[in-house]
Amino acid sequence: MCDLNDQDELKKYTRRDFAAWAASAGVLTTLPGVANAVAVAEREVTITTPDGSCDAYFVAPTAGTAPGVLVWPDIFGLRPAFRQMGRRLAESGYSVLVVNPFYRQKKAPTAAQGGKTPIPEVLPLMQALTPAMHLSDGKAFVAWLDAQPQVDKARKLGTTGYCMGGPMAVRTATVAPNRVGAVGTFHGAAMVTPAPDSPHRLVAQTQARYLIAVAENDDQKDPEAKVTLRSAFDAAKLSAEVEVYPAAHGWCPPDTQVYDAAQAERAWTRLLATFSTALA
Repeated sequence: MCDLNDQDELKKYTRRDFAAWAASAGVLTTLPGVANAVAVAEREVTITTPDGSCDAYFVAPTAGTAPGVLVWPDIFGLRPAFRQMGRRLAESGYSVLVVNPFYRQKKAPTAAQGGKTPIPEVLPLMQALTPAMHLSDGKAFVAWLDAQPQVDKARKLGTTGYCMGGPMAVRTATVAPNRVGAVGTFHGAAMVTPAPDSPHRLVAQTQARYLIAVAENDDQKDPEAKVTLRSAFDAAKLSAEVEVYPAAHGWCPPDTQVYDAAQAERAWTRLLATFSTALA
């Protein structure tokens, strides 16, 4: 699992790796429909944080309340693919907030060409973020969700992170340990690093159930990361599913060239199962 915020870790990745992540298809794949989907309403929202105003997308069931879920996108940011993923999750019975993690620098869309945007254009946005910003933003976004009438405050929150969003999801669970009951990371970057605030060192500060879906090529580059993560969860006595999927880094969002429908659906099924158990 790569640490894309660290220059030394970046050296592990070749130009071909970056090109593969950047070369997303221009046509957005339509995700499968939700069986017994609930009616939802969606809107663009603005969230005040200590550092400014974050533009985001909120979608929730139109009737009653539902557990809140915070979604952290990958390096290409808030875009149609993640709006589609958020809506699908809402149709499954959740009140979902998908944020623009780069709001300090630029409103969405931050990758003008989606996944086809050249990596040099988006790397500076990602590298400008710090763990302290992850913590501050996570706290603000959890508070915003809890202020929404569509969110069931009696039930735990969930959070998911894709690629660079993986550490953000873990850090969100540390700033709201009594609220975040489930964390899902998919082809997460920087999940295990030598830093004292590496996500694997933080899980003991949380009270969540974890789903860690690892990309096969990330595992090939750092096969010990999954072992370290499992050990960290065991030491913290947290329930965790850590699994390597036979798919490439970036396989979940439906607008990437490496999108793997079968493995994305497998990950989606495991996410819904995790939420069903943990967000009680």
